[in-house]
Amino acid sequence: MEGQEGYRTPDREGLRARWSWRALVCGPRSFTLKNVFTCRLLKTVALGQVLSMLICGTAVSSQYLAEARVETPMLQSFLNYALLLLTYTTALSFRKGEENILKILKEKWWRYLLMALTDVEANYTVVMAYQFTTLTSIQLLDCFVIPVLMVLSWFFLKTRYRPVHFIAVAVCLLGVGAMVGADLLAGRDQGSNSDVLLGDSLVLISAALYAVSNMCQEYTVKNLSRVEFLGMMGLFGTLISGIQMAALEAGAISKITWNWATSLLFLAYVLCMYSLYSFMPVVVKMTSATAVNLSLLTADLFSLFCGIVLFHYKFSALYIVSFVVITVGFVLFNIIPTYTPDPHEATSNAYHSVATTDVVQEVGEGQQDGQQLEKCLHTESCTTVCTLKYVV
Repeated sequence: MEGQEGYRTPDREGLRARWSWRALVCGPRSFTLKNVFTCRLLKTVALGQVLSMLICGTAVSSQYLAEARVETPMLQSFLNYALLLLTYTTALSFRKGEENILKILKEKWWRYLLMALTDVEANYTVVMAYQFTTLTSIQLLDCFVIPVLMVLSWFFLKTRYRPVHFIAVAVCLLGVGAMVGADLLAGRDQGSNSDVLLGDSLVLISAALYAVSNMCQEYTVKNLSRVEFLGMMGLFGTLISGIQMAALEAGAISKITWNWATSLLFLAYVLCMYSLYSFMPVVVKMTSATAVNLSLLTADLFSLFCGIVLFHYKFSALYIVSFVVITVGFVLFNIIPTYTPDPHEATSNAYHSVATTDVVQEVGEGQQDGQQLEKCLHTESCTTVCTLKYVV
């Protein structure tokens, strides 16, 4: 009997040690195909690629407008915000009680004004960057939005990431590197080199502004209302972009030669951008703003695939490699849920999973001894605070 116990104890201790290491890196997740490739994960991946295709639609329509000598980015943004105003702001005006637009404006108007200003200027700054730096620099530097967003989410949204999430981000950035390498091999390192330092600085500023805007969006749609967020963005975005358009693009707008082709291109751009703004909060609420930005890394690839057909870009196998690597990184990021404070819990030490709040994780076979670990005890210095439930 003693020999048998002496033989079993190291196995159990080894299994327990391996489980503790895996729980630290990945969390209490059972890595079987059934538990990993869930319907929720597949839906998240599919919805992320839909967002990328919408961005591709805006890029293609903008490319055709640029070829037609129409360079009015603020007008295009204004039309998008105006459409949001006509739909979501109008919907808010018919609500009653605490969700009425007058009540919202009375209490939070300055917050939404700053959010809209951040969003408008992020869009405008990145467009300005194309005049001073190269496409390659923009593709590389606009990835800066992801680490900035993770830092902001950590401090302001109290999101807690595991090591596997940082690994997933690194994998996605490797995919971006492959895409940039394919651009260089295909001779697509295009763009102005008149003032590269200024252009690169504008890209970094734009990425930081996008990170702030996306963090605010995540907080609003998860704690308040998607319609409230879009309605306020439509209201203040229309106001800000309208003023900026009148100040900067009055001459360019007057020179536009309106015909059916130009009108259809504007319509295509606005519909794609409106769909992106309307649909993105849904995906953010399902996952997180960081996960959405990882999925949007494939948008440039969709644009390149369209460019191969429409603009006769050269094809490179690295584009396929890049798409696969980015998708793998995105899946890896979403397999393990991040943790944020649960506003419904009384204690600040209780956390819940953003992606799988109602899922109870099972333990391995080595834990089947009839005992239950009701919760995970952490010190104040622990960076992976969570509430974990194990059942046999």
